[in-house]
Amino acid sequence: MAEESVYKYIELTGVSGESWEKAIHNAIAQAAENLRDLRVGEVIRQDVRIVDNKIAEYRVRVKVSFKYEKE
Repeated sequence: MAEESVYKYIELTGVSGESWEKAIHNAIAQAAENLRDLRVGEVIRQDVRIVDNKIAEYRVRVKVSFKYEKE
């Protein structure tokens, strides 16, 4: 019988001056420094911050799941 598991979700916002891909990478990299056993990342929103008619930042909201462990 397979082991039963519980997963927790959090939302993070990643930011990059280069691209949405880099913004996603930044969000996941930061999560990996603070959480264990990351499982799934789902981009739920993308937007940009505009300054002087130019893109200043790419921003993504990412829902990340990780395995919940009892303390």
